[in-house]
Amino acid sequence: MKRIGNIFDEVISLENLRLADEKARKGKLKSYGVRIHDKNREANLLALHESLKNGTFKTSKYHIFTIYEPKERLIYRLPYYPDRILHHAIMNVLEPIWVSVFNKNTYSCIKNRGIHKCAKDVKQALKQDPDGTRYCLKIDVRKFYPSINHEILKKVVRRKIKDGRLLALLDEIIDSVDGVPIGNYLSQYFANLFLAYFDHWLKEEKRVKYYWRYADDIVILAPNKEFLHNLLHEIRAYLRDNLKLAVKRNYQVFPVDSRGIDFLGYVFYHSHTLLRKAIKQKLCRRVAKLNKRKIAPTKEYYKQQICSWWGWCKYCDSINLVNKLSKQFPYEIKFNRSKRPL
Repeated sequence: MKRIGNIFDEVISLENLRLADEKARKGKLKSYGVRIHDKNREANLLALHESLKNGTFKTSKYHIFTIYEPKERLIYRLPYYPDRILHHAIMNVLEPIWVSVFNKNTYSCIKNRGIHKCAKDVKQALKQDPDGTRYCLKIDVRKFYPSINHEILKKVVRRKIKDGRLLALLDEIIDSVDGVPIGNYLSQYFANLFLAYFDHWLKEEKRVKYYWRYADDIVILAPNKEFLHNLLHEIRAYLRDNLKLAVKRNYQVFPVDSRGIDFLGYVFYHSHTLLRKAIKQKLCRRVAKLNKRKIAPTKEYYKQQICSWWGWCKYCDSINLVNKLSKQFPYEIKFNRSKRPL
């Protein structure tokens, strides 16, 4: 595999830092970090360039907090300047290099390969080959982000990058906290890269035909469950021996038609796709809460409050739910359903 070198100067160039600043600020123009940075924007970028050039850059202190939806997680936040600008500058150059390593069954945080692309591919496989997709193996990695081993990650990074100065910078960012912190812009790429060669092993050595990975959530389909149980044993050994990771004990091997595949916020069957129960319940509760307000919300506000959940509905077979909820709206609100079948 060809390794890439001599790209550090491109990463730290003022032109790339300015581009990174423009990208990092999208949707955040009113945030405190952007407003403070803009008071000395050009001077800040020049200072960042000089610290990178001199090798004196150090990752800033993290602000750590907890979120509880969709599940409890520790989130690590870095200041807008200099860290988030730097992370975008690095990915401006490295993103096409790293994406070239990912196979087509890798999703999450990759341009044009989000939830709906993955869902579409799953649905297509179920429809086109019902016999070859009778059984499902569904697994995820135990405490994936906190469990990522730094030394192994550095070796994986070096399989594609050989620029010494850039590697030293990436090592400093990797070692700034235990594991890989959820919340860093770079973390989503580190996580995908960490499992990239596992993806290739499954597809190219184990010849798994139907396989999808979204972050650390993995779905594999096959015509019989014996194959999937044997494969699970090999997956556990690979992750343990090569990446020091463990599969969660809540793995599942089951016939698709009896339960459906709960994945990506949907439940997939051979004949149709439904919305995950928890998402449907949250949508119904939000509608009920809006309807109970003493002062009726405006039509625009009402639509804004439910549009994110409605986005889930429009990509699955949810016409009955849509019709039922529409009758409860105090306004006539129409959402266009997707013309792209999943």
